[in-house]
Amino acid sequence: MIGRSSPVEVLIVDDAPEIIDILRRVLSPHYAVRVASSARLALKAAFSATPPALILLDVTMPEMDGYEVCRQLKADSATQAIPLIFVTARSSTEDEAYGFSIGAADYLVKPISPPVVLARVRTHLALHSYQRGLEALVEERTADLLTRTRELEETRLAVIQRLGRAGEFRDNETGQHLVRLGHYARLLALASDFDETAAARLMNASILHDIGKIGIPDHILLKPARLTSDEFEEIKKHCRIGAEIIGEHASALLQLARTIALTHHEKWNGKGYPEGLCGEEIPLAGRITALADTFDALTSRRPYKEPWSIDAALDWIASQSGEAFDPLLTERFIALRPEIETVRHSFND
Repeated sequence: MIGRSSPVEVLIVDDAPEIIDILRRVLSPHYAVRVASSARLALKAAFSATPPALILLDVTMPEMDGYEVCRQLKADSATQAIPLIFVTARSSTEDEAYGFSIGAADYLVKPISPPVVLARVRTHLALHSYQRGLEALVEERTADLLTRTRELEETRLAVIQRLGRAGEFRDNETGQHLVRLGHYARLLALASDFDETAAARLMNASILHDIGKIGIPDHILLKPARLTSDEFEEIKKHCRIGAEIIGEHASALLQLARTIALTHHEKWNGKGYPEGLCGEEIPLAGRITALADTFDALTSRRPYKEPWSIDAALDWIASQSGEAFDPLLTERFIALRPEIETVRHSFND
């Protein structure tokens, strides 16, 4: 029982004044009692700004019976949790079963027993209070879990970003390469019917596409001249090394990062590496990253080359449609030129 400052209110609904009087005398010493003499008034009270904590409801009433009142209350999210006890002269098993089937918490048969009424009301109010407490606890724990999950994802992403940046320090890549590549990949993913969440995941996972270069010797990785065939075979190992560094993980982000690291040098015609995959055997994320990575490499300054113009880079990419690149993705990427130029200018070196 709640203190006087916050009285628990019970609504009595019956068209018989004598029943109302009996129930009022039983309950008023313990609860705030409100009365409704018809179904219409009962619904008005239940849907008010201060709904009752429990309803005692007669079944047989003019215009609308108690069963219909119950159905309407249980059909509305604002009132469906209010415990409802039928108080009626209908005593058959079928009547009781029907009352429970439409959502009643209990079923009391007239003539009523005051001690039984009081005991049932107390029991159902206590159960309702306990249930609300459990729901509040579940909501609190769920919110806490979501917060912890979000913090974990943010931490994981920060580590990925730092690891990707660390990989850049061992290569001739420019400071904004990973940022641009990620945005190009996101744009192409969205153009390929990825939703925002999946496109953002691809953007972040692409950061680790070349992390395997950490395992390539400096005299090969930083060589300013053309590589020998043996040296190029060493460079090609960075795909498998990257996949090993990332490893197998339950995280969808890291799973995608591993796939990209392993497959972003595969070619549509099957002449790529490390597996020589062909066409749609190459995971879509790897095909998208290959396009984005190549475009940024072509249009960026390196110690051994000047940047290509956007026109020249897109023309070359178009020439590789069906050879190095997925033809459909190539077409979509070229169509994204205005957005690509925006990224290029926003994250210029």
